[in-house]
Amino acid sequence: MNELYLKLKQQIEKAESIVVFSHVNPDGDTLGSNLAISLMIEKYFKKKAESVYVGTLPNVYSYLPSFDRFKNVQSIDLSKQYDMAIAVDVASKDRMVSGTGIFENAKCSVNIDHHKTNIGYGDINIIDGDAACVGIILYKIFKDWELEIPKEVARCIYTSVLTDTGGFKYESTTPEVFMLAADLVRLGVSPTYEFRACYETKPQAMVQFQAYVVSNTIFYNEGKIAFAKITRSDMSKFNATDDYTEGIVEVLRTSKAVEIAAILKETKEGYTKVSIRSKTIDVIPIVMDFGGGGHTFAAGCTIKKPIVIAFDKLLQRVQSELK
Repeated sequence: MNELYLKLKQQIEKAESIVVFSHVNPDGDTLGSNLAISLMIEKYFKKKAESVYVGTLPNVYSYLPSFDRFKNVQSIDLSKQYDMAIAVDVASKDRMVSGTGIFENAKCSVNIDHHKTNIGYGDINIIDGDAACVGIILYKIFKDWELEIPKEVARCIYTSVLTDTGGFKYESTTPEVFMLAADLVRLGVSPTYEFRACYETKPQAMVQFQAYVVSNTIFYNEGKIAFAKITRSDMSKFNATDDYTEGIVEVLRTSKAVEIAAILKETKEGYTKVSIRSKTIDVIPIVMDFGGGGHTFAAGCTIKKPIVIAFDKLLQRVQSELK
């Protein structure tokens, strides 16, 4: 048995109170992984694991098994000391926001992640920067523990894989990913159902909002850069929630000439949240200049400036990469 996996198993066996954190503004990987490990802990270790999210819970993932078990971090006792706190797909502690204190104060903190920028902030750190998603890491852990993966957990892992590989089209889609996906299908997952539930159930307002954002995209450097700006006013106009922006930046990247695409969204605090994608250029150095992180071709950051200023600063930085 893998030494780290064994250590994690032993700590779960000892723990009486367990909380599992997803990162702020959660996506399919962090939510699917959270549910997967929480459900496995309850099934095989007979212990309650609280599934906690930060920010807004995207309704697009409501098809996931036991989705209603998620609690907002504000609804739990922030002063409580848990025996174990597990962070899944959380590249840095601050992405748990107000949950960071609970994580730090836990008797045992566990950090399970696939971001290469993760510095290993837990007592137990299971980090694989080459893994396409955290769901794959959990799959390996469960197999190492020789536990049978039930259908509902297989579905959660499949969503993790599906979303973080962009529907099996990103560079992270390796032969291992396809073999794992095939095993999940053998366990009862329906690829057709999961894809439709995840990508083809958008409310009309979301479709219209995304079309509006795309139509107002600005292109620079002979079409090599695509920037779209989303203000709070834009959000209000379509009564859009934060999850309405998901997937837009990938659409911008599909333009033939585009090398780097970015979505800049104005936050309630007046800052600017950035999601950036590229085809061949490493964007991690770009977002790290603004305190962000992520993957080689998909990363993000929050620029603590008004969106107009942040737009110009990010554009100058991106243009410097294309010189």
